[in-house]
Amino acid sequence: MAMLQDLVDAYKGKIVKPSDALLHKTTHLIQDGMNARAFGEYEKPKALGDARWTDELILSTWYMAETGKVPDKLNFKTGKSDGGFDRLDFQFLPESDWLEHSEAIDTKLPLNRRGDKKNKIEIDIPWYGGGMSYGSVSVNVMMSRAKNAKQWNSFMSTGEGGYPPELYEVKENVITQVATGYFGVEEETIQAAPIIEFKYAQGAKPGLGGHLLAAKAGEEVAKLRGSVPFVSLFSPFPFHSTYSVEDHSKHLDWIETVNPKAILSVKVSTPHDV
Repeated sequence: MAMLQDLVDAYKGKIVKPSDALLHKTTHLIQDGMNARAFGEYEKPKALGDARWTDELILSTWYMAETGKVPDKLNFKTGKSDGGFDRLDFQFLPESDWLEHSEAIDTKLPLNRRGDKKNKIEIDIPWYGGGMSYGSVSVNVMMSRAKNAKQWNSFMSTGEGGYPPELYEVKENVITQVATGYFGVEEETIQAAPIIEFKYAQGAKPGLGGHLLAAKAGEEVAKLRGSVPFVSLFSPFPFHSTYSVEDHSKHLDWIETVNPKAILSVKVSTPHDV
């Protein structure tokens, strides 16, 4: 339990102290999970998981990551909603419609077919990684995504949490995002990015803004986002500076002034009833 105590001491001392309630909750969540792992007991701690990402899914993920084996006593496929990738049923074409193996398949996709002076970019696969922001994920996760994007000759997006300095080494494969909260938006990062993404809607929950919990807004995250450590961060649903086509045009003009070569893209999403 020395590792747990080190975490608690760091919260209480060197880092800006969070509320007692937050510390109490976090400590118990970590402690229950650590106890289960320290003794190799992958049973279900009482204070772990929720209705969808259940305690058994969390523990089975730990087990598979640490052992490389599939657990035989834990549900590792579905949550309480009975959903998950393991429930998907893929419908394949009949064999008579399959392509000949000798027939070449070109999956490349040009991202700028306009006759303008902006970057001419072609990716080898017809997709790129969506926005996952610093704070919701760690720098290690972002670097892993960016390096994989480079291997695939594609891109990943920073999401709305700013542009960690570590990403500069793979900047050719990083899309930076300008979102409604303007967290971490700097002219330097806009100049570094070959593609700029305006986030006009939250993909996970259309019609609502973003929310980073206080426990995730640590010292480094807050520094990059220009906020106060251990305070929840909310990004509004709309841009409060954009209410017309003319306002949107000014947004684009601002980016083009800072980085004339960048491709400008827009992230939009709607609920099923719109």
